[in-house]
Amino acid sequence: MKLGTSSLTDEHGSIDNSAVAKAAGEVAEARAAGHEVVMVSSGAVAAGLPALGWKAEDRPTDPRTLQAISAVGQARLVQVWNEELGVHGLVAGQVLLAPLDFMVRAQYLHARSTLERLLELGVIPVVNENDAIADDEIRFGDNDRIAALVAQLLSADLLVLLTDTPGLMDADPRLSADATLIEEIVEIDHELEQLAGGSGSARGSGGMASKLAAAKMASWSGVRCLIAAADRERVLPDAIEGATAAGRGDGPAPAVGTWVAAHQRKLPARKLWIAFALPAEGRIVVDDGAVAALTSGGRSLLAAGVVRAEGAFAADAAVEITDSTGRVVAKGLARMDTATVNAVAGRRSSELFDAAGEVVHRDDLVVMPG
Repeated sequence: MKLGTSSLTDEHGSIDNSAVAKAAGEVAEARAAGHEVVMVSSGAVAAGLPALGWKAEDRPTDPRTLQAISAVGQARLVQVWNEELGVHGLVAGQVLLAPLDFMVRAQYLHARSTLERLLELGVIPVVNENDAIADDEIRFGDNDRIAALVAQLLSADLLVLLTDTPGLMDADPRLSADATLIEEIVEIDHELEQLAGGSGSARGSGGMASKLAAAKMASWSGVRCLIAAADRERVLPDAIEGATAAGRGDGPAPAVGTWVAAHQRKLPARKLWIAFALPAEGRIVVDDGAVAALTSGGRSLLAAGVVRAEGAFAADAAVEITDSTGRVVAKGLARMDTATVNAVAGRRSSELFDAAGEVVHRDDLVVMPG
């Protein structure tokens, strides 16, 4: 279960103890029913702002200051979680993760082992991004993405993304009084992604677009997802009940929020990192023959099918692979840098030294949904 900043803090940017207490009570109820629960909790930066005399609307933008604020706020955030979970006899265990923990195999396995051991000990892991020492800017929606990756890492049955809206609406409820909830999504497509807006709160870094991206990640790792309102009564127990009923084939899940079905095709962890966790550093444009080979044949991308490379990327960097219209058809790890790809573009492997015409190996390539 992931809670966003706007769901955990008040309008002044301070932690809302009643919101944390509600979530803790529902976690306790789920635990009493025999379920294992992992929390992904945002709110460190927003919680640190008032401690340092800033208002949410005065939130700084430079990474160094944001990282310092998150270090202050993280301690306050976890303290409240421990207090509210302690009311129910539960113990919180802080786990700070960064995208790198899902990209390096050894770190990935270590993170999974630690989380599994915490659950074995009866601890409620409270996960957050390791903002304070991240070597990149605090990015849009990272905790939503981390929540989806944690769900995949632990082979979760359900990912619940809680926010300050009932779920994905068919229009912006701030602009349209007729906006209605989309209760079930089978496949997240471009049209649905366009429905999702930006950050809806001065205190949060994400928004519905971030939730939908995380739900897409979960779906492609075989995990059912629910996007719902954090302030809805019994949202977690109802989400678990709905997912369980759907798993039994009892018909559509109840209207707790927006349900996103698990994709029939499950990406393994490595390909999930490539597809969704690694930022693309450039793109490779390919011809129609290469598109067919990648999408239907499960082939590696060879130099013969490359039209050109764009951007400045190094070997082993993540790149998008597009057709001539710019549509992204795949994503992968390039075996060559930009200049080398352009030098070999269109040439057959037999024409190249040591037949080195493999630009992206199929094991490092993910065909993206249309």
